[in-house]
Amino acid sequence: MFTSKRLLRAADNLVNRHFAVGDGESVLITADTATEAALIQAVADTVIGAGGKPLVAVAPQLPYQGGLSDPYVSDSLKAAAVACDVWFDFCFPYHAGSGAHSAAMDANRCRYALLALAEAESFERLYGCVDFPAMMNFNVALAEFFAEAAGQQVRFTCPKGTDVTLTLDKLKMIRQRVCQSPGMHSVPGTQSFYPVMESVKGRIVIQALFDEYYRVLRQPIAIEVNGKIGSFSGGGTEDRPSFGRALHRASGQGDLGFFVHFTLGFHPGTKLTQRQFIEDIRVPGSNAIGMGLPWWEPGGGENHPDGIVLDQSLWVGDVQLVKDGDFVGPGRLGTLYAAMSRRLD
Repeated sequence: MFTSKRLLRAADNLVNRHFAVGDGESVLITADTATEAALIQAVADTVIGAGGKPLVAVAPQLPYQGGLSDPYVSDSLKAAAVACDVWFDFCFPYHAGSGAHSAAMDANRCRYALLALAEAESFERLYGCVDFPAMMNFNVALAEFFAEAAGQQVRFTCPKGTDVTLTLDKLKMIRQRVCQSPGMHSVPGTQSFYPVMESVKGRIVIQALFDEYYRVLRQPIAIEVNGKIGSFSGGGTEDRPSFGRALHRASGQGDLGFFVHFTLGFHPGTKLTQRQFIEDIRVPGSNAIGMGLPWWEPGGGENHPDGIVLDQSLWVGDVQLVKDGDFVGPGRLGTLYAAMSRRLD
């Protein structure tokens, strides 16, 4: 099986630089029938090279993410999740928010990576086509910026008509340069920020959607929000029913629920694939918006629909971070952003 130099570098950055897999650690690698074999093999081989003990579990692709997937997850996978030190989850839909994931988090042993990638080339771009230490330096600094800005007003817009304001809440996940503590971790190249949910007001226009599956929308969907989501319009005839179902499921209260997170995508090595959700939300200038109940509350995350806004402009207080998709943040953030570079060798 051919393995590219970039794929090997990507696996090394994930296993050794990002998760610091240690000698003797048990590493669970979950994949589904859509995941490319070359990607699984490269990561498993790198885990072995680091002295870890990999277990590769391949199952049919889940029909839903989170708790709705519970009836489709085997007892053997649940047992492996609780007993591992590191869990690389390539499944999409993913296991985060499921019973197996919750049990692993409660056991306080597992470092869980929500990777949700099927294609080796997408994994290459995210972990192998970037100066990884420089990107982590910027990502950690950006997380610290949002943490320190809690309580400030945020506004973001986009050329399709998005214009929304919110009050910034505390961070729910702290970005770690090296993931050495048990808990949930995600692919770098984006930074989530969280609203005081009742404070979100305005209109958000999404151009891609992950509800019951992921796709770029034939027509954008405009969502009106005044604390809670009030209504939505637009989209194709094939999109509106599934989006409505997902919102009602995720709210848990018979209404359309809240916006629970927003993001700033900035990864210099990405492209808009229209297939790989995890890569697309890291395209510079993107904003992935999560709807429903928060994953950190009981019942949250069972079916967490996400939309993508492209080419955003973003302000935190009086500081503009992004203009029409380009990062324009000042001071140290600007310096660290400029230090990142795309690698194609």
